[in-house]
Amino acid sequence: MRKAMRAVGVCCVLALTISNLAVTAMAAPATERYLHVKVDDGSKGESVNVNLPLSMAAAILPTVNKGTLRNGHVTIGAADFNGVDVRAILEAIRTAPDNEFVTVKEKDQDVRIAKSNGNLIVHVLDKSKDGEKVDVTIPMKVVDALFATAKDNELDVAAAIRALSDAGDAVLVTVQDATEHVRIWIDSHSSAE
Repeated sequence: MRKAMRAVGVCCVLALTISNLAVTAMAAPATERYLHVKVDDGSKGESVNVNLPLSMAAAILPTVNKGTLRNGHVTIGAADFNGVDVRAILEAIRTAPDNEFVTVKEKDQDVRIAKSNGNLIVHVLDKSKDGEKVDVTIPMKVVDALFATAKDNELDVAAAIRALSDAGDAVLVTVQDATEHVRIWIDSHSSAE
């Protein structure tokens, strides 16, 4: 009787193991994330839509060697940093609690820089006749990836693309003025909404 009970127990364990393996094998693969860029120019009646799988972008980006983009890294001129230690500033922001760090309200422009829910947020509103509005919301882990392996005067764009694949659905950038609208976002849909 004991041998029969052991045999039944072993069979049950084996059956559970096989069923778990089958469920794992049948489970849907990880959802592909897509980078979407949509540009509409109402004054010219033109539009551009880009719907690129992040895996494809990560594979292609290191092969592009044109201008300041080399091997997935963008070189930034030293003058653009103008003596500012961007890495130290980003480290301070990353370790700081959520907060609105900079708010500037002027007659012709509003600027806001904040950190909220693990995102770096930049908002700029130009109050001139074109009324350009720029909103950027980037996960801090993507910002960290830009600087993690790059040299002092570089941004690792390929690493940032890889970090975006772990981000949830998110609108990253919107730019709007009187005639143009630009939207950049990440989601699991292969086409623009």
